[in-house]
Amino acid sequence: MSTSPDSTANTRPKENPFVNLIINIVLPVVVLTVLSKEAYLGPVWGLVLALSFPLVYGLYDLLKNRHFNFFSLLGLISILLTGGIGLLQLDPFWLAVKEASIPLLIGIVVIVSLKTRYPLVKLLIYNDNIINIETVTQALEAHSAVAAFEKRLLQASWLLALSFFVSALLNFVLARVIVVSPPGTEAFNAELGKMTALSYPVIVLPSMAILLFSLWFLISGIHKLTQLEWEQIFKVQ
Repeated sequence: MSTSPDSTANTRPKENPFVNLIINIVLPVVVLTVLSKEAYLGPVWGLVLALSFPLVYGLYDLLKNRHFNFFSLLGLISILLTGGIGLLQLDPFWLAVKEASIPLLIGIVVIVSLKTRYPLVKLLIYNDNIINIETVTQALEAHSAVAAFEKRLLQASWLLALSFFVSALLNFVLARVIVVSPPGTEAFNAELGKMTALSYPVIVLPSMAILLFSLWFLISGIHKLTQLEWEQIFKVQ
């Protein structure tokens, strides 16, 4: 796995969200919908080129930052599975299964991790990059609110898992509705590009809304239990 988030957070450069959007969404969509026609690259090479953008970018980011984690691995596996389904010309149903399986797996991991020493909610929400953990812990102990906070953390974990389960359902439905043509055809690539373009408004935004609600739920609980001011809870860079 990776080194501690605390030890690398200050040295690892922040990812540019605009560049991320261009490489992972815009360029693949353009290639799949425009350049995959027989007059240009064709369906097979169009699919290969479209998937090469997020794949190469993901590998480059891992090598540059020397930071490897569970989510990076799932992202790369997802890209490779999409390419495999397209190149092997499997039934589009399996693309829908693949689209749903990644967030479903993460949601399950969130729940299972509650039984371990390192709940995933602490990595994604309650971590030292966002929260002044030491200050909050001291305040919780001073107010004898540690048990109440752990209950709140458990509830936030289920909300976090819910965001991934919703994403899984929406991914499956979107893939089944849009991608209906056989792989290896121009229509399949165009539908894949359309699905990619719609993933943000249809899937990411609802899932992000639940994720942000779980963050608010946890932070508001900390505020009530500790009586700390907001600027004391959040880590100000």
